Amino acid sequence: MNKENAIEVRNMYKHFTVEYDKANTLKERLIFWKRGNKDVKEVLKDISLDIKKGETVALIGTNGSGKSTLLKLMTKIIYPNKGTLETDGKLTSLLELGAGFHPDFTGRENIYFNASIFGLTHQEIDKRINDIIEFSELGENIDNPIRTYSSGMYMRLAFSVAINVDAEILLIDEILAVGDQHFQDKCFAKLEELKNSDKTIVIVTHSLDVVKKLCDRAIWIYKGEFRLDGDPTYVIDEYLKQVELDHQYDIKTAILEGRHKIKGVIYIDSPKNFSKLFKVEGNLAFHGWSIHNGYDIRLKIFLDNEPVENYSHNPRPDVYNAYAEDYAGFLNKDTIGWSFEMPYSELSLGKHIIKAQLVDKESNIIEEKESEFTIE
Repeated sequence: MNKENAIEVRNMYKHFTVEYDKANTLKERLIFWKRGNKDVKEVLKDISLDIKKGETVALIGTNGSGKSTLLKLMTKIIYPNKGTLETDGKLTSLLELGAGFHPDFTGRENIYFNASIFGLTHQEIDKRINDIIEFSELGENIDNPIRTYSSGMYMRLAFSVAINVDAEILLIDEILAVGDQHFQDKCFAKLEELKNSDKTIVIVTHSLDVVKKLCDRAIWIYKGEFRLDGDPTYVIDEYLKQVELDHQYDIKTAILEGRHKIKGVIYIDSPKNFSKLFKVEGNLAFHGWSIHNGYDIRLKIFLDNEPVENYSHNPRPDVYNAYAEDYAGFLNKDTIGWSFEMPYSELSLGKHIIKAQLVDKESNIIEEKESEFTIE
């Protein structure tokens, strides 16, 4: 193994055997003839890659592509059927947060149980326990049984333990949605701190913004095969192009088979619902955004039930990034947003309603949003 590498993967294959229920009677054998059969599902095919010490690398791909399986292979929870995978350094994984927690013991007691799974001695945990408790923000709840914890408190404690193990390699699988927004920001800041140290981080996430902000490299796994490795922005762009092609094919197939359900999202950013505005000189700005996953869908905007014809479209890259996968093939980041202005002189005092609709070619409403505001 190259001494510069933290992880080396060579010509690795992984498959799982799926066994169907065995038929026990003649009737079951006749009706459920497939029971007792075995299928082999190949999850990863001929994967080779190097991850250098100190790098922060993202594994990206659609659900079922094999990226989480690859991460589990790195932890040696499971093993390859063919090929090799080697690691160099103490390793911590954040795959199943809270593995080893016992519901009847307190948070403090579970810190000792959980940290020992990561290889820490009792003395080492003693030195870290105050930092763990402080990071989790559980306060006095730390001495309550964790069966009394909310799911957010549970995950915060598990995350706090895992990142204080002081491992050289950190493997993370979709755990950045821990707790509320404040705690998520805190977790991200901690990961940035670890990135700027000599730690090696491998992360699996669908949050492409996190990949761009946090990672040095992105590795794209497509249907179990290595597809691309390089700068996150470029790899993500190529990945989204393929997602768009696949999504368009799936949608067209679903439309032909009568299975496609058109959906959409509309948001009115301004004026916000129930806002109070003072009548002044100049114009009142209206803006929002809309997305959908259908063909021949139109946006219609009304102000006090009168159609607005002079609105314009504008870019909304934030919305595009958030919905890029779910609405792939139907998004144009340059036209997601909409806006228009109305002179205050043309708006009477009192209540007004702005309404935005997505309608199909038969004028059926797919999605609708209203915002009520008052001019004083």
